[in-house]
Amino acid sequence: MTTTYTVEVNDVHKRFGSVHALQGLSLKTRKGEIYGLLGPNGAGKSTLIRTIIGLHEPDSGSVTVLGHNMPSKTVLSRTGYMTQASALYNDLTVYQNIAFFAGLMGCRDRAAIEEAIAFVDLTERMHSPVGTLSGGMRQRVSLASVLPHKPELILLDEPTVGVDPQLRFQFWDHFRQMTAQGITLIVSSHVMDEAERCDRLGFVRQGQLIAEGTSESLRQQAGKDNIEEAFLYLAEQKGVLNNHE
Repeated sequence: MTTTYTVEVNDVHKRFGSVHALQGLSLKTRKGEIYGLLGPNGAGKSTLIRTIIGLHEPDSGSVTVLGHNMPSKTVLSRTGYMTQASALYNDLTVYQNIAFFAGLMGCRDRAAIEEAIAFVDLTERMHSPVGTLSGGMRQRVSLASVLPHKPELILLDEPTVGVDPQLRFQFWDHFRQMTAQGITLIVSSHVMDEAERCDRLGFVRQGQLIAEGTSESLRQQAGKDNIEEAFLYLAEQKGVLNNHE
């Protein structure tokens, strides 16, 4: 049986001046899975996510998302993208922020907006200005802002950076609820213990995919007891451990 992939990245190269951010990177993601991009800051994870969503055009290689070659405006209404840096408006309320971003995707359904707010447990703060919220609550608003238009693919760039352990646990519970609905998630992180929560992982270093698989298979491949040691071992084997980011 032929597998249908939500995302196909084929031998993608991307340069910014002298920086070779993506170096022949290839990967595929399946419907309804959490695919984790794991690697240190500067490894190329954000560049890869922006290339997948169509904000960057590859210098060479190709990216296909939901059957469309990227970049393509056609596919944007079927995707969601939570950026690493907050894009929220402090003077607007939680509801207004989410309604604004939903509107950009063509969704003006009040029930869908309120459902997204309830999903991240912020119904009681729906009418609070975002500027009055804690950092963790702001992250939850950012997550909710990509949900009302019912995307089939969501890209999350370091979604749990700077949040406390309890909120991180809640976020991953939200992510698992999404995949249960058939949504594909691509989640970037440099937090190694989050790897265990992903269905499959791609180790990214120096713009290269140095290894891919489940956390268990990657530990076995490296002969290591934990995922951090496995990452370091496999990076060393690929000769990219000591290069400058």
